[in-house]
Amino acid sequence: MSTVRRAAVLGSPIAHSLSPVLHRAAYARLGLGHWSYDRFEVDEAGLPGFVEGLDSSWAGLSLTMPLKRAVIPLLDEITGTAASVEAVNTVVLTEDGRRTGDNTDIPGMIAALRERGVEKVESAAVLGAGATASSALAALAEICPGPVTAFVRSRERGDEMRGWGDRLGVDVRVADWGRAGEALHAPLVIATTPAGTTDSLAAAVPAAPGTLFDVLYEPWPTALASRWSSAGAPVVGGLDLLVHQAVLQVEQMTGLDAPLAVMRTAGEAALAAREG
Repeated sequence: MSTVRRAAVLGSPIAHSLSPVLHRAAYARLGLGHWSYDRFEVDEAGLPGFVEGLDSSWAGLSLTMPLKRAVIPLLDEITGTAASVEAVNTVVLTEDGRRTGDNTDIPGMIAALRERGVEKVESAAVLGAGATASSALAALAEICPGPVTAFVRSRERGDEMRGWGDRLGVDVRVADWGRAGEALHAPLVIATTPAGTTDSLAAAVPAAPGTLFDVLYEPWPTALASRWSSAGAPVVGGLDLLVHQAVLQVEQMTGLDAPLAVMRTAGEAALAAREG
């Protein structure tokens, strides 16, 4: 009989996470009937106790906000990718108890863009300046040799983005959010803002835009993504990112090739059921 293996996603709030749907679909296709994947409501205060309570049956953890930085002191090591943005969204646990942290959001972004034919861009724009924006800069460090303009709401946020740019080797220019309509003319626009924030920009989408990467997946499509698609231009959505980063998590935790198409179909079905 196969040894039981466990994994889960942690965060707060966590009830709407699609990670269990994606990982369980992968386990089913891979024949991993002895694997389980759950979700747990865990905040920063509860994280140390949760991690210390894990036994040898645990293979890995997925982490969402607000835990991506809080987990770092609890780990034995983190990868260079995770260190580059000081954020861990994946913890791989070995049977001897070693904990390694990684960040699959960054390669997940690159893979999602590549899937839409975006291998390199000469310049880009980022809408927003939160944690996802720093991951976007790390992804752009790999595919964008030219300048990246960050559209932000405050001088402090602008300074943060410049700091990340210096650290990641990205030429970051900062512009006020009031000029965000200018971002839409960039070859690649990455929107990292909360739901509704970019709705007012939809009317400013140019006639022949480049590629939009909107990290939201619910509600979907956003007003900006809908207008972008109407212009006949490529759109990469939050579900694309979620699936690609989850594929990498499954592969790290199980050691097997993850079934990307199966996971995406499961995610699409789950979102459609919520809308219904």
